[in-house]
Amino acid sequence: MEVILKTDVAKLGHKDDIIVVKPGYGRNYLIPKGIAILATESAKKVLAENQKQRAHKLAKIKADAEELAAKMEGLKLTIGAKASSTGKIFGSVNTIQISEALAKAGFEIDRKIILIKDEAIKDLGSYTATIKLHREVKVEVAFDVVAE
Repeated sequence: MEVILKTDVAKLGHKDDIIVVKPGYGRNYLIPKGIAILATESAKKVLAENQKQRAHKLAKIKADAEELAAKMEGLKLTIGAKASSTGKIFGSVNTIQISEALAKAGFEIDRKIILIKDEAIKDLGSYTATIKLHREVKVEVAFDVVAE
């Protein structure tokens, strides 16, 4: 079953992508939740026309994302966490703390676009996070987790 995504969905696709999903997933989840629409011939024509009209806007958005990525290149964050004497953190460090550290550095980044290879960091040390500023623009940000 072909559907057109109306929003970005992690591990599935980006907005306006035409993807193939299993019929039950499309009919019972994606379409009723408003995440996707059925990819009929008329819907594909409307999508193509909309993409033509938005092409220059998307180019500007991508250029802004590349500019922000250039500013963030080489950025090193320090995140403080309460830890035991063995280096284990009480709790974990996740995208919320990274987003707050980026805000202190002057970058307002939504936590939903920050990806950490390990879902939650539970030890002190150096790590990297990937920030997806645009579907084609990603930036790696290094951060250290230190004991408070």
